[in-house]
Amino acid sequence: MSTPQCTITLGSGKRVDAQIGSFTIHTDQPVASGGEGSAPAPYSLFMASIGTCAGFYVQSFCSSRGLSTDGIRIEQRWLSDETTHTLKSVELDIIVPPTFPEQYRAALVRVADQCTVKKAISAQPTFTVQTVVSAQVAAIATA
Repeated sequence: MSTPQCTITLGSGKRVDAQIGSFTIHTDQPVASGGEGSAPAPYSLFMASIGTCAGFYVQSFCSSRGLSTDGIRIEQRWLSDETTHTLKSVELDIIVPPTFPEQYRAALVRVADQCTVKKAISAQPTFTVQTVVSAQVAAIATA
């Protein structure tokens, strides 16, 4: 089994893209940070991945029980440390319409809590960052 990976390319200005399989995810910085605001900032995508992951679990739960997802949404808030700018807490509110069956409301919380992005953050993975000299670039430089 291969290790999942993505390739990050640097664009003009503050744009940076990620190629994941056949998908390209574009990022940029807000104008206030020197970017053009042409795409979400990487941190915004990170935060959105939490809510969309929880949403996937909620959607799957409803689908498996034949429950309508009309009117269901997730509102997400987060708090960062003002000094270190690190993430301190994330809150997810699963908003359901009054017609959503009460017997399933607590179950929505339990399934959203199974989000794999949340689990990955909670596991506190290690990070390795290193410089690797490209064989192509090295070959061109010595030619």
